[in-house]
Amino acid sequence: MTKFKALALSAVLSASILGSGPAGLFATASAQAPARTLPDFTELVEKAGPAVVNIRTIEKAQPKGSRPQGPQLDENDPFFEFFRRFMPPGYPGGGGGRPEGEEPAPRSRGVGSGFITSSDGYILSNHHVVDGAAEIRVTLTDKREFKAKLVGSDQRSDVALLKIEANNLPTLKFGSIDKLKVGEWVLAIGSPFGLENTVTAGIVSAKGRDTGDYLPFIQTDVAVNPGNSGGPLINMNGEVVGINSQIYSRTGGFMGISFAIPIDEAQRVVEQLRTVGRVIRGRVGVAIDEVTQEVAEALGLKSASGALVRSVEVGGPAQKAGVEPGDIVLSFNGRRVEKVSDLPRLVGNFKPGQDAKLEVWRRGETKTLTVRVAELEPDAKPRPLAKGKNVPEKAAANWLGISAGELDAARKESLRITGGVAVTAVSGAAERAGLRVGDVILSVNNNQVSSLSQFSSQIEGLDRKRAVVVLVRRGDGVIFLPIKP
Repeated sequence: MTKFKALALSAVLSASILGSGPAGLFATASAQAPARTLPDFTELVEKAGPAVVNIRTIEKAQPKGSRPQGPQLDENDPFFEFFRRFMPPGYPGGGGGRPEGEEPAPRSRGVGSGFITSSDGYILSNHHVVDGAAEIRVTLTDKREFKAKLVGSDQRSDVALLKIEANNLPTLKFGSIDKLKVGEWVLAIGSPFGLENTVTAGIVSAKGRDTGDYLPFIQTDVAVNPGNSGGPLINMNGEVVGINSQIYSRTGGFMGISFAIPIDEAQRVVEQLRTVGRVIRGRVGVAIDEVTQEVAEALGLKSASGALVRSVEVGGPAQKAGVEPGDIVLSFNGRRVEKVSDLPRLVGNFKPGQDAKLEVWRRGETKTLTVRVAELEPDAKPRPLAKGKNVPEKAAANWLGISAGELDAARKESLRITGGVAVTAVSGAAERAGLRVGDVILSVNNNQVSSLSQFSSQIEGLDRKRAVVVLVRRGDGVIFLPIKP
């Protein structure tokens, strides 16, 4: 009995110390940790919501006698005739039962979103929302509707600036992209599938996603669908950090990945659209490619960074500055080029007509060149590889599977090169690497090729267990090809 009384007393003392049983234990532990709750977006939506607008675009009326069609309905579809006869003209695919011979009415073209940035009616949206529209209509949350004027639109950045004639409008402020953190809560307000003023929330999944030449996108898991385009991506301070622009989808609907244009990039575009009506970008006249780890090691670079110059525009700014195919651009005007997509952004944001310093890696050395940046224009089509009249004689294949021949003076002049050998046949490792007949090999492991005999001795002196990187002229450009034995 004494033993049982002692056990009972011990249990009572333990319960007194820890609380009433297991519940008391967890209560004590939870009291020591800070309570975490999900964010409440209600106040944020109340403040930001009125500045978000619905954008409806109207396309031009179809020619007289033409038959209206829904965007996804074939004439053999059983619902085609139903939509044509009974749906109103503004509905996609609707004909409104128009009598024969009557002039067709303008039709609704699409629905998107936007947000007000100034109280006097300037609105930001996407280029693809308003591109090609004959008329743009903006609806506010208070149901007022305005006909909007397109101030300017930029396809490369997918940014559009609109203006409506109104005053004392609610506005949204811009946030800082530098302060935006991965994992931070953000929300989107827009008109997915035409459903006005819809709010969705999520987190920032990544920053600096490369899906275009001029934009490092913000990736989120916020539910964004067709119709959300042009709407704001808002942080917890109620500030716009991006413009919702793209989704990754195999079905046309949300799949957990969406992209927004960083607001600082959009601001640069808007400033030019507002002042000059178009965006002026710089260019230097080079085609570029990624620097792989294998190429970096072969060229003696410390890391796989920079932009490989694949080709140089004839008579362009880069050629005048002395840039050569095969150079690796390491920095532009003091700004380091970490990856290939950095260079177009840096050059594009540079004012045309001014000089910039270009740091390049060439055959184991760093060179600094001065380039006069020109204004961006449509890319010139690459010229086909000029062929000499004399075809080099076929030589025996080396251990990499490359048969090569000498280049005559006429072909060297047409290609604007001083050395190199022409590939006459490929097999084995070279063929697997993608080397082609007609390619011109300019260097091997960063060593220039001056003649066929020198090329042969270079190859024979290499370590047969390590990859060999050759600089190849193909067409009007160059590429580095790693050949693995």
